[in-house]
Amino acid sequence: MSRTRFFDEAGAAVADVADGSTVLVGGFGMAGMPVALIDALIDQGATDLTVVSNNAGNGDTGVAALLAEGRVRKMVCSFPRQHDSWVFDGLYREGKVELELVPQGNLAERMRAAGAGIGAFFCPTGVGTPLAEGKETREIDGRTYVLEHPIRGDVALIGAHRADRMGNLVYRKTARNFGPVMATAATTVVAQVGEVVEVGGLDPEAVVTPSIYVDRVVTV
Repeated sequence: MSRTRFFDEAGAAVADVADGSTVLVGGFGMAGMPVALIDALIDQGATDLTVVSNNAGNGDTGVAALLAEGRVRKMVCSFPRQHDSWVFDGLYREGKVELELVPQGNLAERMRAAGAGIGAFFCPTGVGTPLAEGKETREIDGRTYVLEHPIRGDVALIGAHRADRMGNLVYRKTARNFGPVMATAATTVVAQVGEVVEVGGLDPEAVVTPSIYVDRVVTV
């Protein structure tokens, strides 16, 4: 029997997110962004959060809305600035939010390492730049690498296309993005889906995130 719990209301699924949590938030821009879960987290009131996401919010919704409410202490992301990232840009310039900039491949691999139980790994990305300052480096086969550590979350909020009654997830095209690695890297995984089907309603070959990684599913 699956341990995944199912909810019709997003607030109940994020009710126990604690102040100071590290929250992994799926999405590439708005593609795959679990907006309903983020809105529920805003209503829930958790603060002093570290948010790990591809970028630091778009417009005034999703992660940007969470930032605007003053709930985020630190952003860990790859793209903190784009044409519609005015919320983060203003907060950062005012010194109201911290930033850890992580190259996109490193971001994905650091979360994948957390899910795989890897203690750390050497990567060439960032060598010789400010991103490598203070980090251990090593020369391997004539090339310099920098040591990167896993990123683990207390909670992951991800968006998927469908779930079955076991909690298995499938995604829609590029909306998959960071969802699968985030689902392996957090203690509690909450998935926002558009539809829940009966067991057998998903092609097993198409399941990307098995139910063993999914704690809660919210139908939106």
